[in-house]
Amino acid sequence: MHTDHYNRVARWLHWAMALLIIGNMIGGLAHDIAPATIIPLHKASGILILTLALIRFGWRLTHRPPPLPAEMARWEKAASHLTHLGFYALMIVVPLTGWIMSSASDYPISFFGLFDVPKFDVVRDSPLADAAHEGHELLAFAMIGLLLLHIVAALRHHLVLKDGIMRRMLG
Repeated sequence: MHTDHYNRVARWLHWAMALLIIGNMIGGLAHDIAPATIIPLHKASGILILTLALIRFGWRLTHRPPPLPAEMARWEKAASHLTHLGFYALMIVVPLTGWIMSSASDYPISFFGLFDVPKFDVVRDSPLADAAHEGHELLAFAMIGLLLLHIVAALRHHLVLKDGIMRRMLG
């Protein structure tokens, strides 16, 4: 039974970002319902996710996670490391592509009505704006797939294997 825990900051960042990312994925998929409300919230949440991802990445570089159990198969350890690497990349690249895409629009990028986020110098219908738009959508779907894989793996460890892996993030 493996019970080492992530530290309090890592757990807070994990769960706060999980809620923000899931909410933003729902908002991204359902933005046509109320675009005047959902899109600004989606953009502001994306900027917050990017900021928290950079903080989380810095925290992870300076604070080692608890070790995986020695009895865990090598393929499972490799899959865990690859999944986490993918999450870190997507938590940075998905909001960044959204920011680039939004920079090409005529609308401001408001951070929850507190201030406007500076825009990149991107022209509408430019190759960069088009690539950012396509990349944002495709990578968001990759994030959804990775998120589902992560949830299934966590539930497998908790409910089937009962190896204490999930408790590391619960505190």
